[in-house]
Amino acid sequence: MGFPDTPSGGGGGKLSLASVGFAGAGVGAGGSGGGYKELLVMALPKDDGLDSAKVAEVIGAGLPDVGESVRAFFRSREVREFASGALAGAMSKAVLAPLETIRTRMVVGVGSRHIGGSFVEIMEQNGWRGLWVGNTINMIRIIPTQAIELGTFEYVKRSMKGAQEKWREDGCPKIQLGNIKIELPLHLLSPVAIAGAAAGIAGTLMCHPLEVIKDRLTVDRVTYPSISIAFSKIWRTEGIGGLYSGLCPTLIGMLPYSTCYYFMYDTIKTSYCRLHKKKSLSRHELLIIGALTGLTASTISFPLEVARKRLMVGALQGKCPPHMIAALSEVIREEGLLGIYRGWGASCLKVMPNSGITWMFYEAWKDILLDDKDKDRD
Repeated sequence: MGFPDTPSGGGGGKLSLASVGFAGAGVGAGGSGGGYKELLVMALPKDDGLDSAKVAEVIGAGLPDVGESVRAFFRSREVREFASGALAGAMSKAVLAPLETIRTRMVVGVGSRHIGGSFVEIMEQNGWRGLWVGNTINMIRIIPTQAIELGTFEYVKRSMKGAQEKWREDGCPKIQLGNIKIELPLHLLSPVAIAGAAAGIAGTLMCHPLEVIKDRLTVDRVTYPSISIAFSKIWRTEGIGGLYSGLCPTLIGMLPYSTCYYFMYDTIKTSYCRLHKKKSLSRHELLIIGALTGLTASTISFPLEVARKRLMVGALQGKCPPHMIAALSEVIREEGLLGIYRGWGASCLKVMPNSGITWMFYEAWKDILLDDKDKDRD
């Protein structure tokens, strides 16, 4: 953009106007790339040996391009994987909320012991809306949870694979005990199992309070009629410990479940692709693999899930067990060994479709959001 030379105030000299901007922040008037968006106009002393355009370019190049940094952030693979997880979790929970409501009631011992009976009780007491009780908090909970879990899983798995390749070339890390050096065989660890455990821990630590509030809303709608009231009452009467009630058994139960869940899914998917010489799976294949993965992982860890739920809502019934072992002992004493699998059928009916649908949606969103070069590196 041109400016005429203008006389200076009193010295008779001339000034040259130079525009200073961010390189690449916009386009010129002619529409060509590499133009400058003019942000500041500086007056420079007129000097035949001074190229004001070059000065403007140097000054502009030294300023950060915030817009480009933001675009690069949202183009990163990690952000797109987090977004894929969030969208997949939201879509699956919206469809399967009634099964989650029935499952929670059966696990904590509220109402009928049978799926059909629990369904009828909910319909008689609250109508169709009762099947979606607590679904708002469930959606608020599942979106960040699935984003954190799936994003963490993908990131840790890639990082572990990269680290193991480096360890194979340069040797594993060593620890010094006196004159003895011990090499840690970290290259023998499964990146998928480590990533699965990390995903479960990260998701639990970040989103556990939302799980507590959701269960309170599901079990006792009279005492906790809304999310805000539930949060206020728990905070006022139990403090931050109430929002994280049952955290220890949750983490203990989450580790075997999460590790098994992600390990099985990734292993089955990879083996199936190799066996059939495929680079990717169809939607119904992902649905079946995801459902089988959820069934197996849930069956292995279900007794810990029962103990976790008892601890989280035990205060509502006035008999909160002091720890997980006490909770399991209480269940076995009252209901026998089969009591630790009470609600397992409802859990499978919820976990299997939820797992299958979540993985199907997640892979679909990854296909949409990820670049081809990122997919090729998987």
